[in-house]
Amino acid sequence: MSHYFTAPTSVERRRHIDVRFWDTDWRFTTANEVFSGDGLDLGTSVLLRSAAPPADASRLLDLGCGWGVLAVALATACPAAVVDAVDVNPRALALCAANARAHGVADRVRPSLPDAAEAGVRYDEIWSNPPIRIGKDALHELLLTWLPRLTPDGAARLVVGRNLGADSLQRWLIDQGWACERTASAKGFRVFAVTRTSG
Repeated sequence: MSHYFTAPTSVERRRHIDVRFWDTDWRFTTANEVFSGDGLDLGTSVLLRSAAPPADASRLLDLGCGWGVLAVALATACPAAVVDAVDVNPRALALCAANARAHGVADRVRPSLPDAAEAGVRYDEIWSNPPIRIGKDALHELLLTWLPRLTPDGAARLVVGRNLGADSLQRWLIDQGWACERTASAKGFRVFAVTRTSG
C-alpha cells in the first residue's frame, strides 16, 4: 500500500504532469510518496468533470489536498475565495504550495496540517477525494470533524469509488443526519453532494 498517509522517507523526485479540465490545460508538479504522484487520479478527474464551485464563494476547503489540484482549481475558479488545503503528508503540502505559486493563487491557498487549520472557519464548500483506505473508523472520524464546518447552506462534494464502499458511505452519512445526494456516477465512481438536512 502507498505510504502517502505518513511522512515520506525517500528522497523527493519531482515531475511535471499536464492535465485538462474545465476546458483549460494545466501543468502541475508532483512527486513520489504522495497520493497519485504519477498523474491526476481518475476519481478526482470525475469530480472535476461533474461540478464547479460557486464563483462567489468566500471560503473553501480541499480536504486531503495531495499536490493541490483541487485547491488550485478552486482558487482559480473563485477569485474572491480563500482555500484551505489540508493534508497529513508534509511533502504533499509543499507541492500544493508550489503549485499554488505557479498558478498565481498562493496568496489565497493555505496548505496546512489538519490540526494547524484555522479554527472556527466555516466553509461554503468542501471538496474531497477522501482517503478511503485509511479505514472506515478513521474515515468516519475525518468526515465528522470537517462536515460540521460547512456554512448552513454549504455543501461537501465527495468522490468515492463504488468498489470502495461509496453506497455504504452514502447510507452512513444519511444515518448521521446529513443529506447526501448522488450527483454523478462515472467510471466506477460516485460523486456526492453532502448538505445539512432542513429543519
